[in-house]
Amino acid sequence: MFNITAITWTLTTVLLLSGSYHLLQATRSRRITDQVNNSLHALMHVLMAAMLWNLAPSTLLVQITVLTGAALWFIIQGVARPEFKTLCANSHGRLKCLYHSLTMTCAALMIAMMAPMTTTNYQTTPSDGMAGMSMSHNHHAMAAPVKTTAAAPIDHSPDLAILLTTVFTAAAMIFIILLLRSRPTKTTNHNKAAPKPSIRAAHGLEALGAAVMALMFATMTT
Repeated sequence: MFNITAITWTLTTVLLLSGSYHLLQATRSRRITDQVNNSLHALMHVLMAAMLWNLAPSTLLVQITVLTGAALWFIIQGVARPEFKTLCANSHGRLKCLYHSLTMTCAALMIAMMAPMTTTNYQTTPSDGMAGMSMSHNHHAMAAPVKTTAAAPIDHSPDLAILLTTVFTAAAMIFIILLLRSRPTKTTNHNKAAPKPSIRAAHGLEALGAAVMALMFATMTT
């Protein structure tokens, strides 16, 4: 995706570290929903890192299917009734789940846009068994169609890439603002607890992830 190897390695490191963090959170979480959500995020980061190096191209359809299923899972959480406390119950949680469904969808879309497409061509070549035989009318050698495949990149819309780049750039800025607002101050009131490190880490990871998505979609605008 990137011509500069240093950028590719940097993004790979960021994605793998983020995936490791989500995997660690999945092992520490007590709720099954949190375990599933963090595991899906870890998987998404690993798949995006693999996409940077064009690894496992034979499993692209499986990757897209898994990410699409993950997007549906987050949508279900975002629109679930308030009675389901284990899902996204409050408005903040619903908005977060809907955003995560967007990231999963865009990750699947990105993989699909970068995936090779198999095209089928038909060529006419002499059949082995009939090469020497003559036809009854024109005495030409019989020919059989041979199916061949060629790899070509899936066409992608630069306008869509620009739109998604703008969306994730805005998302990164929003999460940076949330991160700065949740920064503990020296004059913390004793009656109010300082923001939990996990919340600040989550905002930082969301901002970093959105920035990576914006950068990767930006490469598809040309």
